[in-house]
Parts: sequence; structure tokens; C-alpha cells
Amino acid sequence: MPVHRTTTTTTTTTVVGNTRVLTTPVGILRLLEVLFACVTFSLVVHKRAWYGHPGDWCMFSWCFCFAVTIIILIVEFAGLQNRMPVSWKNFPITFAMYAVLMCLSSSVIYPVYHLPEDRGGRNETRDYIIAATVFSCLTTLAYIIEVSMTRAKPGEITGYMATVPGLLKVVETFIACIIFVFISDPISYDYNDALKWCLAVYCICFILSVVVIILCVGECTGWLPIAFNKFLSAYTLLAVLLYATATVIWPLYKFDRDHGGVPKRPNSCRSSSLAPCPWDKLVAIAVLTALNLLIYLIDLVYSARLIFIKV
Repeated sequence: MPVHRTTTTTTTTTVVGNTRVLTTPVGILRLLEVLFACVTFSLVVHKRAWYGHPGDWCMFSWCFCFAVTIIILIVEFAGLQNRMPVSWKNFPITFAMYAVLMCLSSSVIYPVYHLPEDRGGRNETRDYIIAATVFSCLTTLAYIIEVSMTRAKPGEITGYMATVPGLLKVVETFIACIIFVFISDPISYDYNDALKWCLAVYCICFILSVVVIILCVGECTGWLPIAFNKFLSAYTLLAVLLYATATVIWPLYKFDRDHGGVPKRPNSCRSSSLAPCPWDKLVAIAVLTALNLLIYLIDLVYSARLIFIKV
């Protein structure tokens, strides 16, 4: 009796990557961020419509955000989150918050420093500058939406950087960087010990905030000799006290005539140059110092209440 042998052919489908991460709301947002940032710096490069340090900063911001977002998409598409040397609960939202601040600053700085060059009439370069500004604003908006969607919700167990205090740490370091730029060009702290104290305050608080961010992103909070939440509360309280002194000392020694300050804007600042004069930078430092004090106060309040978040 003949024997009939049946052969079953099994087709194996190899999954190259997790395409689902590209179709989620956050994945679509990141694709839009890449698209908008790419269009922005492509428009600027096409007409070579950037110059000087402000233009360099804007170009760096757009390119950096574009490159890092591409890396995040590739890592999640390939499912390599667990193999990365950083906490994937903390890294993407930390970067997204920095991207918000970088793109927002570029969206303001770029048109301010470049559009006035073409006030004589509309031309092609001006149109490119306006288009680049619009896409820069769209990039900023996309990152803002990503932060709002991925930040910690009440009662949710997530990374520390996804909480309000974690996001405030990013803002604190970014504002400190702006202060460093203004205080060093020209150097405006080297002739008085009180002003040197203000510089020390900015440096100490900036370094400690960066350390907190690195510990969270690198999942190294267990290295601390004390509980992380106690460290955060003590550090934030210290930062509030330090910034409170700088908020008083800086304007006192820069704008009070009895302490060698200049209370009124000098005539030399009334030129048509777009670059802020030294006196304007002193005012900006005073305002940013008060702003950072307010942010540290909010950070302190949230840090005291944040007892349910797993770091």
C-alpha cells in the first residue's frame, strides 16, 4: 500500500523592528519633531541665513535636537532600551525638556538677530528666514506636547525626571547657563567679593542640579550615602537660601550708586545695535536670578510633597 507523505512548509517572519513605536502618539510626535527640525535647518542652510554666535546657537539647537530624536527613535524601534547605559524612564523626557528650551530660545533669537537685516523690503532670503522661524516654533510646540504627554501623572510610578521637580531641574540648569553667558561677556563679577559670591551661588547650584540629573539618568541614585529624597530636599533648600542672597546682592551692587552701581541705563546703550549692552546684561542677570529663585521655591514645595515617586 503506497504511503503518502505530507510536507508542511513553515514560513518564518522576521520582525526587523517594533513598528508600533512609530504609530503611537508619542512616536508620531517624535517623527514630527524630526521633520520640523530638519526643515528648519535645511531652510537656513540653503540660504546660508545665519551668522555670529546667535546664529551658531540656533543651528546647533536644531541639529542637536534632530540628531538625538533620531537616536531615540532608532533605539525604541530596535528595542534596545534595556541595553542603553541610561535610564529610559528618565532620558527621553529629560532630553525633550532641554529640547523645548533650546528650540524656544532659537525661535526667539533667530528672527530677532536675522530678520532686521532685510527691513528694506521683502525678498527671498527674508521669506526663508520667516519660514525657518515658523518651523522652529512648530518644533518647539511638538516637544512641549511630548513633555506634557510623557510627564508623570498623579499616582503614577515613573522616573524622577518625569516629575515636576525633575523637569524644574532642567529649567534651573538652562537658566544658569544663560546667566553664565551674560556674566562672562563682559566679565562683571571680578572687582567685588560680593559679586564673586553671586557667581559662586550660580556655580554651586548649577553643579548640584546637574549632578541630580546625571544620577537620575544614569540610575546612580543608590550611590548616595543618604536617601535620595532627603538629599533632594536638603539641596533644594540650600539652593533657595543661596539664590535668595544673590537676588539681593546682585542688584544692590550693580544698580545702587552707594555700592558702586549704575542705576540708570547709560547713553552708550542707546545705539541701534541688536546686541544687548553690558548694562542690559546686568539687568538680565538680576531678572534671571529672581526667576531661578522662584523656580527653586516651587521645586522645594514639590520635593517636599513628592513621596510616592519611585526614582
